[in-house]
Amino acid sequence: MENKKEKKGLGISARSFIVALVIIFVLMCLTYAVTFFVPAGEYARVDDGNGQSIIVTDSFKYTEGGLPFWKWILSPVLVLGAEGSGTIIAVIIFLLLVGGVFNALDKSGMMKYMLDKRVSKFGGVRYRLLAIVILFFMCMGAFIGSFEECVPLVPIVVGLAVALGWDELTGLGMSLLAIGCGFSSGVCNPFTVGVAQELAGLPMFSGIWFRLISFALIYVMLLLFVRWHAKRVEKPIETTDIGREFVADKNMDISLMLFVLVLGIGIAMVLCSVFVTVLQDYTMVIVALTFLVAGVAAVMVSGMNSVTLGKHFFNGIVSILPAVLMILMASSIKYTLTEGKILDTLLYYAVEMAEKLPKGAMILFIYFIVLVMNFFISSGSAKAFLLIPVILPLAQVFGISSQLSVLAFAFGDGFSNILYPTNPVLLISLGLANVSYGKWFKWTWKLQAVILCLTSLLLWFGLVIGY
Repeated sequence: MENKKEKKGLGISARSFIVALVIIFVLMCLTYAVTFFVPAGEYARVDDGNGQSIIVTDSFKYTEGGLPFWKWILSPVLVLGAEGSGTIIAVIIFLLLVGGVFNALDKSGMMKYMLDKRVSKFGGVRYRLLAIVILFFMCMGAFIGSFEECVPLVPIVVGLAVALGWDELTGLGMSLLAIGCGFSSGVCNPFTVGVAQELAGLPMFSGIWFRLISFALIYVMLLLFVRWHAKRVEKPIETTDIGREFVADKNMDISLMLFVLVLGIGIAMVLCSVFVTVLQDYTMVIVALTFLVAGVAAVMVSGMNSVTLGKHFFNGIVSILPAVLMILMASSIKYTLTEGKILDTLLYYAVEMAEKLPKGAMILFIYFIVLVMNFFISSGSAKAFLLIPVILPLAQVFGISSQLSVLAFAFGDGFSNILYPTNPVLLISLGLANVSYGKWFKWTWKLQAVILCLTSLLLWFGLVIGY
């Protein structure tokens, strides 16, 4: 058992990788097929003064489009030179660094020591710890808009869950599900609510009271879901591989304290980004650098020499390389729609359909538009610049407030991040936890259905009270 874990490190499991690859390739083929049936079209765009393009309402026109076959085949590579490629490259570099550092931490014995120590301390109150961890990750998503930045913590929480007598799904629920649900509630999320409210001309993070209520309801629902699953799979901690008696090691304690201190500084800087807006564009860089410094320093203090560290760091990068292919293939789907000039056409069709709906259904249709677009465009801020200028005028015609429209946008942008196979963070996290997408979908689809019903009711309630 020990050897198996030692070989794995942070590598993407072969089965999870192949399943994810097949799913994404099928979606790539379907997307390319759509370019033959949907006519090309585009909206006129203007610069908002900050280098972002905003759609001009009622400016849609049909145009020539289509995508050559060779461009589609090479789209996972060509996407690196397309608009928004900076974010893709940043995510790739970030994940490679995470892979290298995590593997070094694992080989140094620090990860096992940390898990042993946590189990010895919280084994008797593990369900209290479960509630606290879920709340922490939800807050990271809701108040500072973290999502990709939490990838380094997912394998740690999964390992902790297994150590506490649960399974990998419980660990993913405590971390990935929680961060996604928090991100979606958008209490003070600068990348969804912040950008959308700015485009809508609303005070930054205004209307927070209603989003706090949404956050609380979603937290309770998620906690009950994960706790119910944990109760079903739980086993006595004594029977787990690392449930044996813990023996303290002074050297490891110093390494662990150093790791937590440096990484904590990075997380504190990310938290400060809520108030220091200039930091918001660099949160991923901050987390990557602090995780790198924390990991290297901790491993060196634990006794590993620089040559061995370099070897394990390199092996960790190699083990995470399959994730790069998944990111590029998933990103190529938006590239195909954009280069084929049908993304705007699909948006135009959605707007045309919306104009025939009653007011009560209109707010749900806005929700639906964002849900559909999130399948192709995972970036929350990119979707805001694309959709808000279109859906706000439409909502105003039906007497729906801009505040409620922003909430519908936040709901539509976030929850599906932890469902759609086009989201790289989801696929990578599942690979790191050795959980297939099929298993994940089977476990979470009921929760997603309940979330959809709850958020729809919240939007209707907001409409009734004039939020």
